[in-house]
Amino acid sequence: MGPLRISFIGAGNMAQALAKGLIASGVTQASNITAASPVADLHLLQQMQEMGCKVSHSNTAVTSSSVPLALLERTLGRGRRVVRGMPNTPALLQAGASVYCRGAWATDADAHLTHTLLSSVGDCYEVPEKFMNAVTALSGAGPAYAFLMIEALADGGVREGLPRALAIKLAAKTLLGGARMVLESDSHPGALKDAVCSPGGCTIAGVSALEGAGVRGALINAVTQATLRAQQLADVANTSSKNERRVTQDAVDNIVKVEN
Repeated sequence: MGPLRISFIGAGNMAQALAKGLIASGVTQASNITAASPVADLHLLQQMQEMGCKVSHSNTAVTSSSVPLALLERTLGRGRRVVRGMPNTPALLQAGASVYCRGAWATDADAHLTHTLLSSVGDCYEVPEKFMNAVTALSGAGPAYAFLMIEALADGGVREGLPRALAIKLAAKTLLGGARMVLESDSHPGALKDAVCSPGGCTIAGVSALEGAGVRGALINAVTQATLRAQQLADVANTSSKNERRVTQDAVDNIVKVEN
């Protein structure tokens, strides 16, 4: 088997995160990675080149995390093997949480290859496609929620007199440590939270303030709204595809009329 060659349609944050992770993990070499993007995104291609990847302005297309398998298969042609994936930006540090689902003609070997690629930059799970919009909203968009929480916690520390750099490090390390405790123990997050909250103490006072401000509900709603948006984008992609096919068929019909 020859060297694994990987091509990215687009050269944005996700492509760069995956490329860096794949290179760092030794799955493939930078010279075997190609990124294609429009001329308008020249700065992104330059960043890929700085990693040692090949770049191109050809064979580009608009892609979205919300494009369903049926549309991809219909566009590429019947019998094409398609796997739909949703990584996230922590893949840059080989700490990603990626999910994928296989299309109608994708084989076990295709799924295995996808799992190998994505697990090289973090954890990877196969799911039914019906979960993909929720996955996009939770783990795909989730890093932004985490960054917002870190920033807000750090702002609280600064308000109480901590230097900004120290406050950011403490906030980030606290979320990282808390996440590890959830992943490396059998305890429910609620039980871990309760263990920190001493009766009448500082932590329960802070938790009470969060509950009073509706933080729990806001985070739940964030995932809900992002899921709805993912479905909207999928609907737009389907509608656009149908319109393009209608235009193509109209053009064919006109040609037939002229020839007749």
